[in-house]
Amino acid sequence: MTRPFRRRVLYIPGYDPIPPRRYRELYKREGAEQARISGYELRFGPRRDRKGFGWGVLGDFAGRQAEAEVEVLVWADIVQGSMGQGILATYGQLFRTAWAYIGSGALFRLMRLRRGPVIAALYPVVVLLAQLLSAALAGALIGWALGRLTGLGWWLGGPVMLGLTWAGLHLWRRIDGKIFAWYLMHDYAFTAQGQGAYPPALEARLAQFADRIAEVLAGDWDEVLVIGHSSGAYLGVSVLADLIRSGRVPASGPRLSYLSLGHVVPMASFLPRANRLRADLRDLAAREELDWIDVTAPGDACSFGLCDPVAVSGVEPPGRRHPLVLSAAFTRTLSPEKRRELRGRWFRLHFQYLCAFDRPGDYDYFAITAGPLTLGQRFAGRGHSPGRIARAVNRWVAT
Repeated sequence: MTRPFRRRVLYIPGYDPIPPRRYRELYKREGAEQARISGYELRFGPRRDRKGFGWGVLGDFAGRQAEAEVEVLVWADIVQGSMGQGILATYGQLFRTAWAYIGSGALFRLMRLRRGPVIAALYPVVVLLAQLLSAALAGALIGWALGRLTGLGWWLGGPVMLGLTWAGLHLWRRIDGKIFAWYLMHDYAFTAQGQGAYPPALEARLAQFADRIAEVLAGDWDEVLVIGHSSGAYLGVSVLADLIRSGRVPASGPRLSYLSLGHVVPMASFLPRANRLRADLRDLAAREELDWIDVTAPGDACSFGLCDPVAVSGVEPPGRRHPLVLSAAFTRTLSPEKRRELRGRWFRLHFQYLCAFDRPGDYDYFAITAGPLTLGQRFAGRGHSPGRIARAVNRWVAT
């Protein structure tokens, strides 16, 4: 009997505080739907390797068998720690983050690439300022009215205004699960806190990720596939660059592949102190030890759709090999009915790369992660998608 194709998948989430089991639930639900649409079979179960958190999947693609074990490389605890900010601290983050992008000139250069993600970055700033203004106005109006009615003027009205403003901001924060303004503020503040330099806790976690991938590469696999989504896409670049520079990719081992999805690389690489990330982009783009495919979609307003992460960052090396920039082409791979269903749900669209497509093209997340071809084999001979943006607009290019 022919041995099934064997793959190990290591998934790096973006800035996301949710527990890793949610990714398992999403994978199983959407994978079953994609298998139904596309006509292949997926069966889900546990992994043999119980280290970390993950799941197993068996695929049957027209009689070709594949086994995959998926593991989530968790940094949600770091995300949660960065989100544990009070109201005053969050508004302090707002002004520091705005200055990091405006003062460095990064904001204006980002707008020359895609306006969607820049608008998404400005969204929490505008919303939080509007929330502060609305809470203060409501508090002032009620405080003034009470002061007039009691004859105590601002001796009463002032404390009432401050108390109601504070209560209003607490209320806005409690309902943020519907509008994501506070969440996004923490996300952009985390990226900008060191002007693009990784904080020590994150550096330590990236080193752990590299160790874990090196451990997996020593196993009996046909492919080790690393996936980075959203801000996890640039973290994956740094992890793999460290791994390769340290000589821990065996020449006779499994094929190392990297799939970056919905990247927001310029939000970090355009900042003045992102030297480490820019050096990693330059190094990884020239290495032959891996295959790197980058998938975005212009319809995803939260990512830099079809922006070549290496080229736009101004660090394209001589002899560049990676990444191949491909479009998930939402306008073709999602039916008009599905697009109407998702209209205005920009956060959900940012996760579409991990979900089923009802008119699938050659990008199929579940065929890539559970099918019998390596990433390089699947996209062999492909050129960049039309509309790729490769002009270098970054002011900060030191590495």
